[in-house]
Amino acid sequence: MSDIRRTCAWAASAVVLLALPFYLDRFWLQAGLFAMAAAIGAIGINLLTGATGQLSMGHAFFLAIGAYGYCVLAGDGGDGLTGLGLPTWLAAALAVALAGLAGGLFSPIAGRLRGAYLGIATLALIFIGQHVLFNAHDLTGGSNGRDVPPLNLFGLTFDESETVVAAVPFGSAEKLWYAGLVLLLACGLFARGVLRGRPGRAMNAIRDHRVAAGVIGVPVARYRAGVFVLSSMYAGFAGVLLALVFQRTVPDYFGMTLSLEYLAMIVIGGLGSVSGAVAGAALVSLLPQLLTRYSDALPLVSAPGTGGISPGEASRYLYGAAVVAVVLFLPGGLVRLTARRRATQATPATPGTPGTSGETA
Repeated sequence: MSDIRRTCAWAASAVVLLALPFYLDRFWLQAGLFAMAAAIGAIGINLLTGATGQLSMGHAFFLAIGAYGYCVLAGDGGDGLTGLGLPTWLAAALAVALAGLAGGLFSPIAGRLRGAYLGIATLALIFIGQHVLFNAHDLTGGSNGRDVPPLNLFGLTFDESETVVAAVPFGSAEKLWYAGLVLLLACGLFARGVLRGRPGRAMNAIRDHRVAAGVIGVPVARYRAGVFVLSSMYAGFAGVLLALVFQRTVPDYFGMTLSLEYLAMIVIGGLGSVSGAVAGAALVSLLPQLLTRYSDALPLVSAPGTGGISPGEASRYLYGAAVVAVVLFLPGGLVRLTARRRATQATPATPGTPGTSGETA
């Protein structure tokens, strides 16, 4: 019966997600798209940090490669910046591959370092990336950033030109909503397959005891390097989707704060869990947007530049407190709450147990 209920819940959720673009305004659709992009990136870093135990502080660097790589590959140079003018679908795929290539170049280091040493090494990527983004003006547009070419896929252009479906005009946000859903579903299912298969068991063994994993035949350095490349490609996917949603890339966004937010996502949601990464990403990415939307109705929170606590600062305080609360009281993250509820429902009632129909001894 529980499996039937679960299937019905998934089916109802799918119907709701597919119908939302017909009813929500642009703000909520963009907020949802930000959450989808964050979820894809969070799944990638959860494979690296949560499942394999490799601390990475440079996830934002690979998001930037995905976002700017797409702009350079798909741009036509009409704005005075470097652009190769490739088909946008090909540019998106190559941008993800470029992020994976960057991860591959760093993977020999990732395969040999661990703990705080790897965290510090990946932190250097943020400083390198920020220097390049601000100074390679022909590629990135400098501090002003550069416009993002709209995606064209199967003859459908994901721009503001309206496509009417069931008498409802679909703009870029509505079109990207379905593309984001497909991409998130594909990334989530692939990561779930990895974690449930032999690679996932090897990754968990490396996380729990590196020496023991090597003794039983797991190629530790090769797995660490491979997971780092895979995580980088997930970040590239997230960067491309973020660029398409923002419609303009700016260097300030891809800084250290973004990397810290991704670590907060997987800690709050649950380390080593795909569903936990999605839940944590939704919380951390949606919170500042909701606080901005309703800042007038909330105490102590005010619009940026008007005094008081800005929505961005308030959101960091809140999910910072959430990280502390999870570490102290719920080490498994938000996903553990669902697991506990399922375990409670699956536990059969035994005679003599208080609260059951059996007689007490």
